Amino acid sequence: MTTVRLPLFPLNTVLFPGLVLPLNVFEERYRAMMRALLKTPEDEPRRFAVVAIRDGHEVAVSAPGMPDPTALPERGPAAGFGPDPAKAFHSVGCVADAATVRERADGTFEVLATGTTRGRLLSVDDSGPYLVAELQELTEEPGDEAGALAEGVLRSFRQYQKRLAGARERSLATGADLPDEPDVVSYLVAAAMMLDTPTRQRLLQAPDTASRLRDELRLLRSETAIIRSLPSLPAADLTKAPTSQN
Repeated sequence: MTTVRLPLFPLNTVLFPGLVLPLNVFEERYRAMMRALLKTPEDEPRRFAVVAIRDGHEVAVSAPGMPDPTALPERGPAAGFGPDPAKAFHSVGCVADAATVRERADGTFEVLATGTTRGRLLSVDDSGPYLVAELQELTEEPGDEAGALAEGVLRSFRQYQKRLAGARERSLATGADLPDEPDVVSYLVAAAMMLDTPTRQRLLQAPDTASRLRDELRLLRSETAIIRSLPSLPAADLTKAPTSQN
C-alpha cells in the first residue's frame, strides 16, 4: 500500500470519500497550511489529510482573540492536542483534495474540498508551522454480496428519508438520482444519516464495503424505528450541516 506525507487538518467530524467538505479557516496553523497548498502547481491536486478528533480532545486557538475565548491561547501546530498529537486523533481518516482555496481580505480562508481515499494514520510530525501526517492509503475492498447489500441499504434509506421529510440539508436525492455503486452508496449513506462521530468513524474504517453496508442496514432499521416513534422530531434542525470551523 502507498504511504504519503500530507498536511493534517483535524476536525470534530468524519469525512468520507466522495463527500464535499466546506471549511472556514481562521487559525494561524491552518492558514499556514492553506498558504502552502496554494503553492501547489495548478496541474497537481492540493491534497491534505482529514482526521476526526477523539472525544475529550479539544482544539485550542493559536492566538488570543479568536472565536473561542475559553480555549487556552497555546501556540504551535500541536496546540490543544497534548504531547503526542497522534493519540488525539482516530487512526483512520480521509485524504481530501481542495478544489477551491480562497483567501479573504482578513487573511482567513474559504475552502471547498472533496474526500478522495481513506488513509491510516501512521505518525504525526509537529516540527513545522502545521501538522503533517504520514498516511498509508487504504484500498476499498468490496467484500461478499456488496451489490445485494447496497440494494437493501438504498431501500431502507428511502424509508429513513421519508421519516425525515423536510430535512433537506442532509438528505440525499431519491429515486434514480441515488448511486448504485456499492462503495459510493456506503459512503453517501454514512454521511447523510444522523449519527454521532464514533459511529461515523466506525463506518469509515470498516474492513470492506459489504461490512459497512451491513452495519448501515442495522443502523437504518434502528433509526427509522426510533423516528417513527417520535413524530414530532425536529428533523430539519437536527440534520443541519454547517460549514466546519477549525
